[in-house]
Amino acid sequence: MAASSAPALPRAEGGSGRAGGRAAGARAGRSGSDRGNDSRRRLVTGRGRGRLPVDGDSPCGGGEVQDGWRGTRRARRTPPHTAGSSGSSGSAGPAGAVGGVTRATAPFADALAARALVLDGGLSNQLADQGCELSGGLWTGRVLAERPDQVQAAHTAYAQAGAEVLITASYQVGYEAFAARGRGRAETTGLLHRSVRLAARAADAAGHDVWVAASVGPYGAVLADGSEYRGRYGLSRRQLAAFHRPRIEALLSAGPDVLAVETVPDADEAEAVLGVLAETGARAWLSYTVADGRTRAGGPLAEAFALAGESPQVVAVGVNCCDPRDVLPALEEAASATGKPLLAYPNDGSAWDAAAAIWEHPAAPAPWPVRAWQRTGARLLGGCCRIGPRRIAALAAAVHGTPPDRPRGTAAPGK
Repeated sequence: MAASSAPALPRAEGGSGRAGGRAAGARAGRSGSDRGNDSRRRLVTGRGRGRLPVDGDSPCGGGEVQDGWRGTRRARRTPPHTAGSSGSSGSAGPAGAVGGVTRATAPFADALAARALVLDGGLSNQLADQGCELSGGLWTGRVLAERPDQVQAAHTAYAQAGAEVLITASYQVGYEAFAARGRGRAETTGLLHRSVRLAARAADAAGHDVWVAASVGPYGAVLADGSEYRGRYGLSRRQLAAFHRPRIEALLSAGPDVLAVETVPDADEAEAVLGVLAETGARAWLSYTVADGRTRAGGPLAEAFALAGESPQVVAVGVNCCDPRDVLPALEEAASATGKPLLAYPNDGSAWDAAAAIWEHPAAPAPWPVRAWQRTGARLLGGCCRIGPRRIAALAAAVHGTPPDRPRGTAAPGK
């Protein structure tokens, strides 16, 4: 797909976002009296959000760039399985694959059918904890370009905490956004490949089965103004498909286990992406961002989830980047609309005060009724904004019955 065939990047309809992606209407979670209070707008920092940029500064402090923007491509073995539709062990993978996923013992869909899997947590908050400055509209894409060692370290932290699926740092990597900052198409393709490669390296070293999910964020994510939490872009489905197609193809050529089509705010965009998946034969999970029983764009969840039920490309469906209290009702809708495995990776329940630029923590932590989610059909469970490795370790313990400080594969006392 030529660059000219994809839509330009206008600001989305439904309000103007503040610089740095702190958009009115973007909500990380609600606490107590904040529920339904429109006077307090929330920021969802997502998989690629952060503080406002000073372009040209080096992220993560000083230090030498490792595996730089034009770094040496490291050879990997042919992947035994990829996000392609065949899913068979021993598959050669897509033509031109530059990376492979080699450490897991079974194709992703087979593993998902056999048991629950633990996802990772928020990439941006872990990079921030590592000292990275998530600045500029490229957000984690900037760290991916300039400090890939830090991205790999973040993936490693989650794998060591017990995550069994690592989601790549490609959420906000788009050709148009990078072109607007002087980055060529070949460079952006290389970054998409790199995002898979870094997650695969961390997975290789994990010591337990770990799968790699290539993140496909919504169109609004590359606008960096919070538009993914409104979902009304003023674009046709054809234009949305033209935007998503080239980066999906680039990610597939790197050989991930599955695509993570995540933080989708609207059924229209989901339908556009599902069309691209059908063209490519790729397998993916589909995850909406929701609030108060509807999609972020205000659409009915039953209709949104029904799209996934009709698609053979979708291996799981659910929600992410939402308040934990919104999860169970959404999963119940998904279970009614589709027979697919379900997934959930919400935020921590904190609320963002845009005026004061601070997080407001709830008086008590938002409940995570993991067992209730599992009874509804959730097989993929993890965290999004402000969920770090310690929370993922606790989640892994809840899902698999292994204390966070006990090595994976070692039975707990009395088990």
